[in-house]
Amino acid sequence: MRLLARLARCLECDLAQHLAGQHLAKALVVKSLKAFVQDPAPRKPLVLSLHGWTGTGKSYVSSLLAQYLFRGGLRSPHVHHFSPIIHFPHPSHTEQYKKELKGWVQGNLTACGRSLFLFDEMDKLPPGLMEVLKPFLGPSWVVYGTNYRKAIFIFISNTGGEQINQVALEAWRSHRDREEISLQEVEPAVSRAVLDNPHHGFWRSGIMEEHLLDAVVPFLPLQRHHVRHCVLNELAQLGLEPREEVVQAVLDSITYFPEDEQLFSSNGCKTVASRIMIFL
Repeated sequence: MRLLARLARCLECDLAQHLAGQHLAKALVVKSLKAFVQDPAPRKPLVLSLHGWTGTGKSYVSSLLAQYLFRGGLRSPHVHHFSPIIHFPHPSHTEQYKKELKGWVQGNLTACGRSLFLFDEMDKLPPGLMEVLKPFLGPSWVVYGTNYRKAIFIFISNTGGEQINQVALEAWRSHRDREEISLQEVEPAVSRAVLDNPHHGFWRSGIMEEHLLDAVVPFLPLQRHHVRHCVLNELAQLGLEPREEVVQAVLDSITYFPEDEQLFSSNGCKTVASRIMIFL
């Protein structure tokens, strides 16, 4: 337990250093994780849903969680990463996928209750698939004979990104500090975007309607100085000096929106690594 609490603190430091422009996501993830790992008998699994524009840090946060909680990170046998394209490519096979997913989750929780299940691109999953997870996410003690309360479920999607971007844009136009944006401003809009989207994995699954999520985690769009932070971090990871001409070339090669303000990076930091290699 002490080890998990220490790892949560290390995660907090890493997020503070490397995750640019995401005060809401940092606070929510760290607070949720600390409360979860410090509880010797949680009443339910930890369930987080990450939302935002591409390249804003959702996958990065997920990989850090895996890295700090499991030896081997995403390659750990106790970390299970699901992709719609790889694992659920054919909507016509949804009933088969339901049986397989239920069996996979149940079997792995039987083997190890402290497991991480990561579902990427939730807005590309076959409708109805996620309803088989509902019994695993609630505050029951035992499901299908499996004690599952120490598991972690993370769901990632771009759904709600446009609504989050609009809140951030309105804050900027009103000359408000970005850090003044509150969860109360964005969470209702994100939740509504998910509930109204028939292509999202939560569509009519009951997961949001029955309040099985511990947190809806919004990721704000990244401005030019946030992307600069990403460029500098990537150069440091490569062991390279931060040459200003390289940094500037990467920043200038990225497209920004809206058209008039040119405020937010269209791809966040997603293409930074590949662009750096072009301009070195």
